[in-house]
Amino acid sequence: MIAVVGPTASGKTSLAIKIAKRFNGEIISMDSMQIYKYMSVGTAKPTVEEMDGVVHHLLDFVEPGDTFTANDYAELAREKINEITSRGKLPILCGGTGLYLNSVLYAYEMSEAASDDNLRAELEAFAAQNGNDALHDRLRALDPQSATEIHPNNVKRVIRALEICILTGKPRSEQMTAEAKNVYPALIFGMDMPRDELYERINKRVDIMLSQGLLAEFEDLLLRGILSKNDTTSQASQAIGYKELLSYKRGEITLDEAVEQIKMNSRRYAKRQLTWFRRNNDIIWIDPRKDDNVATALENIKTFLKG
Repeated sequence: MIAVVGPTASGKTSLAIKIAKRFNGEIISMDSMQIYKYMSVGTAKPTVEEMDGVVHHLLDFVEPGDTFTANDYAELAREKINEITSRGKLPILCGGTGLYLNSVLYAYEMSEAASDDNLRAELEAFAAQNGNDALHDRLRALDPQSATEIHPNNVKRVIRALEICILTGKPRSEQMTAEAKNVYPALIFGMDMPRDELYERINKRVDIMLSQGLLAEFEDLLLRGILSKNDTTSQASQAIGYKELLSYKRGEITLDEAVEQIKMNSRRYAKRQLTWFRRNNDIIWIDPRKDDNVATALENIKTFLKG
């Protein structure tokens, strides 16, 4: 199996499609926001034209209000991997959600036994009383690595990481490293380029989203009831591109300020993605803008598939 990973706007889809065309492959999306219906422009789902005839899986199939975990993703992705392989084709994971990659390739056991309803309620009450940042500070003190990877507003994940730390006495990040077990042989490519180049691409992508109808999509989500002006907790309301427009809708910022915040938050997210993937020593880093890098990657795949 092949995986193409990296930060937002780094050229993952383009490379994955080249690989699919060269080696008779199908792409399994590995993006925790592109799974949701009705949220296409803001999550940069590949268009039909961009897919260029290559079959894509696990896109646009979850209702925005539904809960969907990394374990749910791993189960579906493995089904797709087995199905694609059974048809004599090459499965290609493509995306920027590091936890999804780990859950599929390395079979992380997420310490399900480390759970306590009373502790969870206590942490939820602490967040409600003191704010998300204060809760996140507690995680940073116990597990700095997980705090780097989990946004303060993702309260559920912050609480889960704290639960694991408190109940097991070990940071979640250490347990994930220790408990990794390879499930599939895989060649993993990471997209790498100078930070200023990446940030320029991110800014340009946001401008393209606006020209492709991000505002109209946002208004449609409001009409469908998927988003509401005062919503600050749903999955959709926390997605970059939508949460900033909700602030604009509430009159807290101007539209121009919302656009700048989308760009800034996208850049910060890219930095967090890189932090996650840099920990993985299995990743082969390439610059997708350089033809020789791409050619070498394709040759590596050819050798890998020969066994």
